[in-house]
Amino acid sequence: MTDPSTMLLKANLKTLKLPTVLAEYEKLAREAASRDESYDAYLLKLTELEVATRTANAVAARIRSAGFPMVKEFDTFDFTAMPSLPKQKALELARGEWVDQRTNVCLIGGSGTGKTHVAVAWGLSLCRLGKKVRFVTAASLVTELEEAQQQHRLDRMLSALDRLDLLIVDELGYLSFSRGGAELLFQVFADRYERRSLLITSNLPFSEWGSVFQGERMTAALLDRLTHRCEIFEMNGESYRFRESMKNKPTKTNTSKK
Repeated sequence: MTDPSTMLLKANLKTLKLPTVLAEYEKLAREAASRDESYDAYLLKLTELEVATRTANAVAARIRSAGFPMVKEFDTFDFTAMPSLPKQKALELARGEWVDQRTNVCLIGGSGTGKTHVAVAWGLSLCRLGKKVRFVTAASLVTELEEAQQQHRLDRMLSALDRLDLLIVDELGYLSFSRGGAELLFQVFADRYERRSLLITSNLPFSEWGSVFQGERMTAALLDRLTHRCEIFEMNGESYRFRESMKNKPTKTNTSKK
């Protein structure tokens, strides 16, 4: 029969929402007894396990909430093919001070040059540092904003975006928007000026952003805010996906007819 005190302890641990302590306290108690450890040492090990589990769960939750399209890390990025993004600088930005300082990052370059890979790697690093991050394509964000406006919940959505430490907007310039959609996207970007950080990837140079925001005045106002305190990387070069496909392409061998 289970000891009533043990049953009460387990019930209390469930009530206090200490699942790791509940799962581990008996095993650690036996180990502590065998080593003649003090109560303080035993309790310290239990609480360290609980804290470690909660920290890992919180990181996992932030990563899920961010909506990354895939998991990409810097250890799989070919820095030798993109000298405009030095590895030391990329790892420095992964430490997140720029987000604490409410500055921005822009990755500008052609398709397949690793912009999304780098953006995801930075986003994952920030999630692990306890920051609230969201990853979204520019087209998806505009669609969400337009739908929120139509359903009279735009203010709620803007408030949710404002609570993010870092908003990653991928593929700006790949698709065009309506005038209303461009104005909504401008509002999101402008509202974050010196308050929250943006990370934007685009296949278009800044000189062509007028085609996205449908007007030089709006574009100039946006770029003035965005680039005021911003790290800008021009990621131009051969497509990484094209290089990989060529590597994996079987080599043709010449055979002579007999």
